[in-house]
Amino acid sequence: MNYRTILFGLLISILFSCNEKQKEDSSELVKPNIVIIYFDDLGYGDVSAYKSGTLSTPNLDRLVNGGVKFTNGYASSATCTPSRYALLTGVYPWRNQNAKILPGTAPLLIDTAQYTLPKMLQDQGYQTGIVGKWHLGLGSGSVDWNKKISPGPNEVGFDYSYILAATQDRVPTVYIENGQVVGLDPNDPIEVSYEKNFPGEPTALTHPELVEMKWHHGHNNSIVNGVPRIGFMKGGEAAKWSDVDMADHFLEKAKEFVGEKSQSGKPFFLYYALQQPHVPRTPHPRFVGKSGMGPRGDAILEADWMVGKFIEHLEEIGILENTLIVLSSDNGPVLNDGYYDDAVEKIGDHTPTGPLRGGKYSLFEAGTRVPFAVYWKGKIEPKTSSALVTQIDLMASLGTLVGAENFGQDSENLLDVFLGKTDRGRDEFVLEATSRTAFRKGDWVMIPPYSGPALQSQVNIELGNSPEYQLYNLAEDLSQERNLAESNPEKLQEMIKRFEQIRGIESANVEELELK
Repeated sequence: MNYRTILFGLLISILFSCNEKQKEDSSELVKPNIVIIYFDDLGYGDVSAYKSGTLSTPNLDRLVNGGVKFTNGYASSATCTPSRYALLTGVYPWRNQNAKILPGTAPLLIDTAQYTLPKMLQDQGYQTGIVGKWHLGLGSGSVDWNKKISPGPNEVGFDYSYILAATQDRVPTVYIENGQVVGLDPNDPIEVSYEKNFPGEPTALTHPELVEMKWHHGHNNSIVNGVPRIGFMKGGEAAKWSDVDMADHFLEKAKEFVGEKSQSGKPFFLYYALQQPHVPRTPHPRFVGKSGMGPRGDAILEADWMVGKFIEHLEEIGILENTLIVLSSDNGPVLNDGYYDDAVEKIGDHTPTGPLRGGKYSLFEAGTRVPFAVYWKGKIEPKTSSALVTQIDLMASLGTLVGAENFGQDSENLLDVFLGKTDRGRDEFVLEATSRTAFRKGDWVMIPPYSGPALQSQVNIELGNSPEYQLYNLAEDLSQERNLAESNPEKLQEMIKRFEQIRGIESANVEELELK
């Protein structure tokens, strides 16, 4: 055998080996179905798997205890719209000055040219859908609710959308499917305003006898189904939703989506955005009284049941083992958030915030540290992880899983963390609460000075405002009771310096929290 023959044989062997290796790598690139189950105002202590409260949530526990349970999992913000923006874009919400709690008539917050999580998954062959709460604006500033509403979810990456426009306590109180109001009678057109009422239309102030759920602050405009709302609405009677049936309705739409898409041979992505336990808490009668904590507790038990039925459906159609599920919440908990519904009076020994300080709207930990778990039956071994992870990181991490290469600018690839292969998460994170920001790095968190009340009295939540810097070591002081800014000036300056490198020396204009 001459030299040339030997060399040729070696080359063939190498090429064959490389080809086989490529086949192996290709086969390892699994594209599971992906579901994000996103709660609204669910606190760290509201899920019994976190062993902080007294509610029992067996279906949520199945996912949390059956996958990676994160004890340092964060929403990007202590309020809903900014967190949803960050989840879907992989971008810090404070980079967009309009990423704040939006009225129901706000224009679409996400630019249609922006790369998003659903667009990324579409590029990888996924069928994408959203069912539930949107609250990221619709249209371009002047929506005619009686025509096709665009741009919206379908223009930022969702093939299918079935949503409520904003929140359950805001008008318009109608479902919107792929840009069209569901069940609209063209002879009874919808009109919506957040500026002034329509002549002759009753409100909670002018017709209190029509109100079945008493308002506490704000929430005294148009009345729908006996519930006073934020904003004014006229017409659209046939299209108005039934509040007590909303959870069941969204569950059926979610099941329809996954059932249909699972037959196509292509993977799907579903963003299942539940409305619970946001106000108004309107659990179906079969759940009323089940928690002993009033409508808030009942709504959480209702949502837990819905999640259980959804998981059962995945099992029944044989796709649970090939479905990666992320479970989390858009921000921390609040009890009285605008209605008298016994949430405060009947809380008992339950602790929605767990061991954390603050809550919704707050820069303290309970504002953004939320239940957070990743479940994938047969692929993820159950464990508890203290890794620092955020919802912003889902875009890069899921993208890496399915072979994408472009991600949001602030999203970090923590795929191995989410799959339970390592506990090395993020090192640092800038969190946000109603235009104010704070900084977490390692075990430390720094809150800059902010004017404004220390306590929001209407919701009875500490906001984190102080004329002085605040510095806490969360490893030693999870409840943030000891401010170490004065006793540890070197660490404080280190935190300030790094925070300003990321956030900028001049923070965005801070807007004082105003609850409507």
